[in-house]
Amino acid sequence: MSETFVRPDVRTFLNYVNALPHQKAFEMPLDDARNMLQASRQVADAPVGELAVIRDLTMDGPGGPLRLRLYDARESRGPGPLMVFYHGGGWVLGDLDTHEPFCAEVAREMDLPVVAIDYRLAPEHPFPAGIDDAIAAARWLAESSEALERQVTGLVPFGDSAGGNFAIVVSLALRDEPAAVPVVAQWPIYPASEPTRSYPCRKEFGEGFLLSSGSMDWFDDCYAGDKKDWRFAPLAKDQAGMPPTLITTAGLDPIRDQGRVYAAALVQAGVETIYLEMQGTVHGFINLRRALPSANDDVARSIAALKLLLEKAR
Repeated sequence: MSETFVRPDVRTFLNYVNALPHQKAFEMPLDDARNMLQASRQVADAPVGELAVIRDLTMDGPGGPLRLRLYDARESRGPGPLMVFYHGGGWVLGDLDTHEPFCAEVAREMDLPVVAIDYRLAPEHPFPAGIDDAIAAARWLAESSEALERQVTGLVPFGDSAGGNFAIVVSLALRDEPAAVPVVAQWPIYPASEPTRSYPCRKEFGEGFLLSSGSMDWFDDCYAGDKKDWRFAPLAKDQAGMPPTLITTAGLDPIRDQGRVYAAALVQAGVETIYLEMQGTVHGFINLRRALPSANDDVARSIAALKLLLEKAR
């Protein structure tokens, strides 16, 4: 059996992280785990950089006021698609700030407005609170050109990990009950697309490759998703009629195979699909662009592929 390929910058980073004496997220108080993710942005992620617009918004969500954040490389623009971002963190960690550098980069490089959603987190708000917020936010954005000061012609849900799960579920929800504008593409990034099953990659990469099997169990326990509900396990639904899809995965990820299985389901359903597996890197690389210089190329490759999918929609 051949040795697993690990990029040099990824190996250096993993050696550093695995030698740290601190507890893993699931072994510490919840607030500490959330603060640790916030702090990691300052040392591991790229800077936000220049952007014409970074503006907070608020909408009435299913459980109360819901925060959103608009990113745009232009002060104003003509009609066009809007990208809707759902952050990762196992449905437990993360917020508008933890993923801000990535949202800003996508807004710049796609030359499209991006809105990030600050959905309710578990365990304070277990399933289906977060996904209810995610779907409601997409519907609100589809008909809120005045609040955005931009005319929206279509939506592009995207997100990483748990947020990738949300992107898929939002696309399914709006396929079956359309919003004011259509979903024109989706981009799940190392998505938790089939969280009800365990695949070989979990055993292979569940320890020592950043995202641990113990953390995955903790996230699942906190979120308490219903395994029979498509809003948790989207592959329970037929994928026919889904929008053109880009799926980006990491080769050393304990949930890598969930992305592979989802890509196969889309292809079998006749959906236009691009699958990119970034070899030799780990789950979470979109938030590690300072620590992992190679992650910048991974993001750039993905954005180039998404532009291809969106050519017909713009």
